[in-house]
Amino acid sequence: MFSRLVSSSISRANCNKTARALRNRERGIALFITLLLLSIVSLLGLAMMLSVNSDMMINGYYGNFRGSFYAADSGLTILRQSLLNQASASVNMTPCLAWGSTGATGCTSDPLNGFNGSSVITSLQSTYGSFTSVNSSSSWPGSFEMAASSSCSNTFTPATGSPVGHPSSSYPGLYDSYTYTWNYTLCSTGRAQSLQQVLVKETGAVSLTVAAQTSTTQTVQASFASFGIFIDNFTSCNAPLVAGTITGPVFTNGSWNWGTSGSYVYTDPVGQSGSKASYWFGNTCKQSATSSYSYGGQTIKPTFQQGFNLGQPTVTLPSNDFSQKWAVLDGIGTGEGSSSPNNSNLNAHLKNINGTSYPTSGASSGVYLPYCTGSGCSAPNTVNGGGIYVEGDASVTLSIGNDGASPTPHLTQTYTIKQGSTTTTITTNIGANTTTVQSGSTTLNLTGVPENLATGTASPATLLYVDGDITGLTGPGQGKAGIQDYSQISIVANGDIDVTGDLIYAHEPVTLNTSDTLVSANDYNQVLGLFTANGDVVLTSPYSNNNLETDASIATINSNCTSSSSSSICGIATGSGGVNTWTIVGGRIESNAHGVSISQANTYFDRRFTSKPGFAPPWFPSTSLPAVDIQNAQAPAVTAAQPQRLSWVSYPQ
Repeated sequence: MFSRLVSSSISRANCNKTARALRNRERGIALFITLLLLSIVSLLGLAMMLSVNSDMMINGYYGNFRGSFYAADSGLTILRQSLLNQASASVNMTPCLAWGSTGATGCTSDPLNGFNGSSVITSLQSTYGSFTSVNSSSSWPGSFEMAASSSCSNTFTPATGSPVGHPSSSYPGLYDSYTYTWNYTLCSTGRAQSLQQVLVKETGAVSLTVAAQTSTTQTVQASFASFGIFIDNFTSCNAPLVAGTITGPVFTNGSWNWGTSGSYVYTDPVGQSGSKASYWFGNTCKQSATSSYSYGGQTIKPTFQQGFNLGQPTVTLPSNDFSQKWAVLDGIGTGEGSSSPNNSNLNAHLKNINGTSYPTSGASSGVYLPYCTGSGCSAPNTVNGGGIYVEGDASVTLSIGNDGASPTPHLTQTYTIKQGSTTTTITTNIGANTTTVQSGSTTLNLTGVPENLATGTASPATLLYVDGDITGLTGPGQGKAGIQDYSQISIVANGDIDVTGDLIYAHEPVTLNTSDTLVSANDYNQVLGLFTANGDVVLTSPYSNNNLETDASIATINSNCTSSSSSSICGIATGSGGVNTWTIVGGRIESNAHGVSISQANTYFDRRFTSKPGFAPPWFPSTSLPAVDIQNAQAPAVTAAQPQRLSWVSYPQ
């Protein structure tokens, strides 16, 4: 038994040794596993870091590419719009009712004639040839430049068949609108935050339409100044007009007569009451309702740039000058009554330089003004009417000047009136609001200037009424201005008006050539009108070259004046020696057409009479125009169509 116990003890001892040996051999395995796991985790982390870094690089590259692309695309939008802007800015904005070889001056070619697309590209390259921000606020740092390389060239050229003209239905042979189409290629390099750049090439087409515009005025009351030429009595087969170019609206209550001595060009609407026009071939007169006529191998074909209308209602003429006479007294001229002011009316309103009222028994001569001297006046010696009243025949000289005031002198208008040995000088000063009357050693200083009150709003204006003949009407000399800026004047006579010298504006409101265009910088509302209802306007030149210039709208009309009147021709006449060249800046309105001794007559219509509503010489005769259209050409309308992109390609650089 003892031996078995010993044996068991030895066996257990041996087992314990074996176990300890085995345990000793397993020492360090945990460290190895830990290191192995750390290595694996490190490798995974490194792999993830490389992957994330690659993604960031890819995303950064893609973001910079897209940013550069959008910058380039924004640049293309700027360039494309600049093409249209420069094309639009190159349109000829001369007011035209239509375009064509027979059109008005300035309207004989299409409104973009001579436009060069390559010059536009050159201009854009000089502006956008270096990187330019596409965002003025700098919230997004994109920029672009207009690129030019072998792979991308900028072009702007007309499309085949461009422009396309659209024929006018109102003016045969002319075009009332044009459509222009250009093909383009634009190259834009965009850049965002990095130095990476993207080139975007775009091709497409842009189009522009330019259309003529007109305005038709159909008014109940219109001044006769709105006519370039008006003739009341012009019977069929009377006598042919002198050939030439005539500007301004033209109308006759009769029928127009044309001949074969030259060409006729009318820049504005032409109308007549007669149903047929007359065409003279030598001594043979033919009548027709057409705008041209052929006979015996010859053709008479006037050029009507704004149409020819037959069978129009007649224009009513004034029967007298009562309105103008009343206007001197009260500045209104309408509604005072249907008869001429009598001596009592004149006595109540008018005084001479000495403060003596117009005599109730009448007067044979004298210069009078409407001014107040009584206790009821707003101020002593205050002008309270529309002008100057001259009793009896007189000569009148118009001159301009200033009062020498410091630092800015006021402009003045002077009327020098001579009756026999008596000279009266009247000077109006709008800036200082004064009127000065001088005769001999006597001077009368008045507060205020004559005013037009007919519209309800007072405005400086002067009506000089001569109750007799104006035996001489002139300015200070040939080529010298006699009508001051801001002066609005009408000169009316109860008899003849003898124009014996130049009457010239200080600044000409229109060009003195056949284009007859407004000079807006010279428009100071200066205007002159001459009117007689009972006499003629007689022209005499005192100058060595025998020329004469009259800057005025001239009316010698009366509804009672017929072509058979023996006392007056009711129109324009010439004095001894006639006139070489007569220049009119305004218009001429006559009761009768007749022969005059004038070598050449140039009428340049004052286009302010149709372009400025209500503008005319003060208290100038007017008429009802219920069915007479006066068309005015306006600046053309320019519209751009939505650009069409045909291709759009980007190239990383």
